[in-house]
Amino acid sequence: MKHLFIFLFFASFYCNAQDYVDIIRLGYGETFNNNFEGTNADTNISFIEADVTLPVVLDENNALITGFSYSKNSLQLFPDSKNFNLYSTILKVGLASTYSEKYSSTIILLPKIASDYRNISGSDLYFGGLALLKYQKNENLKYRFGIYASTEAFGLFTTPIIGWYYLSPNKKFEMDMSLPIAADVSYKFGKTSVGLDYFGIGRSFKLHQNNLNNQYVDVSSLDFAAYLQYNALENSVLIRGKVGYSTSNYEVYNNDEKINLGVSAFSFGDDRVQLNPNISGGAYFKIEAIYRFHIVKKL
Repeated sequence: MKHLFIFLFFASFYCNAQDYVDIIRLGYGETFNNNFEGTNADTNISFIEADVTLPVVLDENNALITGFSYSKNSLQLFPDSKNFNLYSTILKVGLASTYSEKYSSTIILLPKIASDYRNISGSDLYFGGLALLKYQKNENLKYRFGIYASTEAFGLFTTPIIGWYYLSPNKKFEMDMSLPIAADVSYKFGKTSVGLDYFGIGRSFKLHQNNLNNQYVDVSSLDFAAYLQYNALENSVLIRGKVGYSTSNYEVYNNDEKINLGVSAFSFGDDRVQLNPNISGGAYFKIEAIYRFHIVKKL
């Protein structure tokens, strides 16, 4: 048991500015009445997500980061078509290191398989990675600077990351920012927390169904939500309910249609011909369950 505590202590120290580590995150949600532009048709988008992070201590200054992420999105890609299931499985393998009381870093490789999983091949495999440098300003504030990059069906996607983590001295107000990818601001009232969050990133999925085996889906989604969170079992199990708005655009292209470079929300050299109508955003809800290990309380 002692080794487990040491393992989780270093996992939190290397992976987060905060005094906890999220071991498991599960989520289910749905976006409603996403209209196909220029038609009377619409589609609902449902999604399931799972994320597991398991760091392994190598020595007092380094930890191996392992884990995986899984997602499934279900929706119509064309007006009046059947539902398509789009899957993504990401392997997490990386190294977190500390250099001093002020500076630390995290580098993670993120290979993934993303498609409809009808006929998985090497063309469904993509390679990505994340690199972060962290600066501990003081006990309550840590800055992070880095870059995320991934090969996708449409070409190379990359975005710089600028962010910070702040926890107020009374441990009620919390900010966790990794812009432009994610943001989370919350305030705690005993066993209940209220917050606002945002998540947005580009991704793609290969298609293998019937006459679509030479196409892929380019997904651009910005999700904004308010949430209410219940903190159970001494804040180790978090149940979070969200309501908000998602842009959720799923664009279908032929495999040979590429862009030169995607940087954050911008695409360079994009003269692709889209095969389906644009899909509008819609209201969405999401339920999340998180298992969180608190270092201070467990040691």
